[in-house]
Amino acid sequence: MLLSVEPRYCKVCKQGLYRDTTLFRGGWSRCSVCDEFVHYSCLASGKVSFLKARPRVCKVCRAGQEGASSPPSAESADIPTAVGS
Repeated sequence: MLLSVEPRYCKVCKQGLYRDTTLFRGGWSRCSVCDEFVHYSCLASGKVSFLKARPRVCKVCRAGQEGASSPPSAESADIPTAVGS
């Protein structure tokens, strides 16, 4: 019995990673954070816009990293904390 080969899909753009269409449009690479295959164009940009960041990180993981590393808002800093409890 032959099993069908399931194609992989890009996590960012949800398009298929087909060798016949993707190979000549930049290819694909694996994200070092989520370990998923994504199109080369779906990787986060580096310091120069046409070069990609090293280590390779997809746009979704980069947005998550930037959101998590943002400083706390001023409203949460105004809340007093209980001392000696």
